[in-house]
Amino acid sequence: MSTRRLRSEDYKDYSSTEATPDGSPTEGINGFASPESYQRFGESNGTTWFQTLIHLVKGNIGTGLLGLPLAVKNAGIVLGPLSLLVMGIAAVHCMGILVKCAHHFCNKYQRPFVDYGDAVMYGLEASPSAWLRTHAIWGRYIVGFFLILTQLGFCCVYFVFLADNLKQVISAANGTTNDCHSNKTTVLTPTMDSRLFILSLLPFLVLLVYIRNLKFLSIFSMLANLAMLSSLIMINWYIITSIPDPSNLPLVAGWKTYPLFFGTAIFAFEGIGVVLPLENKMKNPRHFPVILYVGMAIVTVLYISLGTLGYLRFGANIQASITLNLPDCWLYQSVKLLYSIGIFFTYALQFYVPAEIIVPGAVSQVPERWALWVNLLLRTCLVCVTCLLAILIPRLDIVISLVGSVSSSALALIIPPLLEITTYYAEGIHPVTVAKDFLISILGLAGFVVGTYESLWALATPPIANTTRALV
Repeated sequence: MSTRRLRSEDYKDYSSTEATPDGSPTEGINGFASPESYQRFGESNGTTWFQTLIHLVKGNIGTGLLGLPLAVKNAGIVLGPLSLLVMGIAAVHCMGILVKCAHHFCNKYQRPFVDYGDAVMYGLEASPSAWLRTHAIWGRYIVGFFLILTQLGFCCVYFVFLADNLKQVISAANGTTNDCHSNKTTVLTPTMDSRLFILSLLPFLVLLVYIRNLKFLSIFSMLANLAMLSSLIMINWYIITSIPDPSNLPLVAGWKTYPLFFGTAIFAFEGIGVVLPLENKMKNPRHFPVILYVGMAIVTVLYISLGTLGYLRFGANIQASITLNLPDCWLYQSVKLLYSIGIFFTYALQFYVPAEIIVPGAVSQVPERWALWVNLLLRTCLVCVTCLLAILIPRLDIVISLVGSVSSSALALIIPPLLEITTYYAEGIHPVTVAKDFLISILGLAGFVVGTYESLWALATPPIANTTRALV
């Protein structure tokens, strides 16, 4: 059987922060599809396997990583790492399902590329239910809604993260020394409320999102990567140099806090939106399945190690972001600032997704002479919305858990298994596969409901305010 050589034209996918794809989806290995019936060739200027691997790892690392030590605390020193491993396996499996289904519909409909929303729409069209087939377009709308919700949720988290770290650096400025090994208690200088720090960031982030060209944003992305990589190296070094006796840490935490673990953990596995665009940009997309598993294995190991070691190092004193536990010496204050700079620039990349979904449709409805002003006004309004939500929920741990439970669980765990069932039901699908997919979706739905409830309950509970912080 002859192979078809498919190439993508000017197709734009906004399911990630990546630029417009240059290649096309792959078929071929590890059961992703039949290479005899469907084969794709990447463009000569596409990304190499190493570049794709770096982008995949980068797309899964953000503020969620720094919240994992607290997530492990909410699950227990044994149950936490095991749950992270299980969740990592499930998340990667769901990414593989999404790629496989996208390949199936590229083959079926002679499409060079199928994004997440299209895949769900085509999956509903192939379902045995006449009602689902009639309303298949809602599959695309639902995915678009959760993508917008997820990315704007990330932006809210970034506001709170930046405010918390800046507030701590400024409040501890008078007590900052060159001694990074002191065990003294640092008295924090009273400063303005976290909400005012969030508000003070608003004009700078508004100006940042006025940059609409992704090529210019890639420069800031590189700066963000360098800053965050340097910070992570220093954080890990500080953790591993002094780990106390863990015998007093609970092996399994109470069931009441486990849903908060779920929300934070699934928030960290935030990269399902970048999977299809990354594969589509590859020079040789047939290698992508291996890259997916290798890259996500690296990410999962990093998550488990930092989450476990961070909790071992700080124990019950672990905070919403591990950067807030670092000592008040100039070296680690600079680490907080470096990571904050990286998150600041990453805000524009996360904002790019909802902006490119919402803004073009609105701009097309006004005269051309008003297009630029409407574009900038909508961008400003969207940033103000994320700022307002961050002010209303200025607790980093709760924001992360809430965003993860509500939106990340739907995209990463609930939708892909159901997509596999609807895609292959008419062609015959093994009952074990159906049972496995239903199990993953049910677990994701349970995390969605219980995690959201517990996050809202924790939000309604006033936090305990501390004016001092012990460096352990």
